[in-house]
Amino acid sequence: MDRLKGKRALITGGTSGIGLETARQFIAEGARVAVTGTNPETIEQAKKILGDQALVLRVDAGDSAGQAALAKTLADSFGQLDAVFLNAGVAQLAPIEQWDEAAWDRTFSINLKGPFFLVQALLPILANPASIVLNTSINARIGMPNSSVYAASKAGLISMARTLSGELIGRGIRVNAVSPGPVSTPLYGKLGFEQAELEKVASSIRAQVPAGRFGEPSEIAKAVVFLASDEASFTVGSELVIDGGMSNL
Repeated sequence: MDRLKGKRALITGGTSGIGLETARQFIAEGARVAVTGTNPETIEQAKKILGDQALVLRVDAGDSAGQAALAKTLADSFGQLDAVFLNAGVAQLAPIEQWDEAAWDRTFSINLKGPFFLVQALLPILANPASIVLNTSINARIGMPNSSVYAASKAGLISMARTLSGELIGRGIRVNAVSPGPVSTPLYGKLGFEQAELEKVASSIRAQVPAGRFGEPSEIAKAVVFLASDEASFTVGSELVIDGGMSNL
């Protein structure tokens, strides 16, 4: 239980779902952790769950101009970072006719633009060696109806994992990605469906998963722990698909 002993880590979107569970596992493995979020309620819940083991910050992942301020806060608190899990994201599903420019910009700002400029802002405080893990999605690999904008933003993250891995490995920074399939998190409750419709959508998605179920946040978190640890020191520019076989159909 000490695979991350002595490491200093940042987890964006770390106040609920996959991010919060990853923060719990990072702390259990010996890391000092900072997590970010925007919802005041989940921020307070995260403070109670993680206790004094974590620095919980209110930060908008889509505010590219605010990433430098976050980097400064982390430099003042931790000095350097050994691991970064860029997990914050939004999933808005809609047919192409219903998209407008503002909704497109919001998705790409949070899912792709913000993470890119956060990596840029963190470069001066990333240790050598260090690990960056991007949370992408199998939606970038499958042609799921109504996911065009979301999938495109996540495909950009997968590309970023590959290109930045080549660009940053000379500095001792490994960049990799996890691509989860459907996972039981509050994210699905934010899609704007009524409860009955949400259950219908969930049932339809579950039927497409060979494993016959949604994944659990802990299953994604364990993969992130591995990629952040020294056990993955030769893993560079990789995408770890964790989807119960959904993308193999």
